[in-house]
Amino acid sequence: MSTPLRIAIIGDVHRQFDEYDVTQFNWSDYDWLLCTGDLSNYWHHEGLAVARQMARLQKPTLIVPGNHDTLTLPQLVAEIKEWSRLRRWLAWGQPHRLRQWRRALGPVQVGGYSVHPAPGVEDVAVVVARPFAMGGSVLHCQPQLKRQFGVGTMAESAARLCQLVEQSPQQRLIFLAHNGPTGLGSTRESIWGNDFQPEQGDFGDSDLREAIEFARQRGKTVLAVAAGHMHHHVKREGQRTWHLVQDGIHYINAARVPRIFEENGRTHHHIRLTILDGNVTVTQQLDADKRG
Repeated sequence: MSTPLRIAIIGDVHRQFDEYDVTQFNWSDYDWLLCTGDLSNYWHHEGLAVARQMARLQKPTLIVPGNHDTLTLPQLVAEIKEWSRLRRWLAWGQPHRLRQWRRALGPVQVGGYSVHPAPGVEDVAVVVARPFAMGGSVLHCQPQLKRQFGVGTMAESAARLCQLVEQSPQQRLIFLAHNGPTGLGSTRESIWGNDFQPEQGDFGDSDLREAIEFARQRGKTVLAVAAGHMHHHVKREGQRTWHLVQDGIHYINAARVPRIFEENGRTHHHIRLTILDGNVTVTQQLDADKRG
């Protein structure tokens, strides 16, 4: 690559995306925008409102649905509590909500078990992992995943992701997921560590880890893994590791929540990922909204 590939990674949105973001990204030098999902907090209409705002983006944009996208609050609670019968019953309306969400997003691409070539670059692609991920060992939103993708177990999810890696003609890959992979730490401050239970633990996704290792075994270069879900602010106190490099792979947790906050004025957060001549650079971007 003689010219850089410039990517903006937008973390968990949670209603924090406005007119300023649309203008800034449209006027930016980015080639591609990637979003880790969670457009809403708890209500479907919130996600539709944010989706309509994002539909005004003029840059190529790709999003993976998070666990707050197209789920109702009762469904989300049932998933967290692992109430199997209630999970199945509440999931019946999700296909309709997903169609509404896709329509609201307009030109924004919605990924999930999919491969997307980088715009203007021949040998780089993004592999979008399992949508609606919530971390841990449970395959959440199983009824929707079964209907939409034929995936009913974590093993089937891993196999589907490995198949995508195998079939991708590109040799250099970026993984986009809502939650990150296992294997990166088990303390509450770890990049995808458990900060809401006393025993802490690794809260990453095992199917994503299998796909990453499979890609490396097949001789592919994994440039970066971008995800969110586990917010930067650790529950009770402290800050989560948001970026680390392991085995040459840049792991990026973009979930600075809220992503719009007051710090010497109104500030908007995203991550800048630049790829040039095989080199990867990752920086946090804090844009000051100077509007009166």
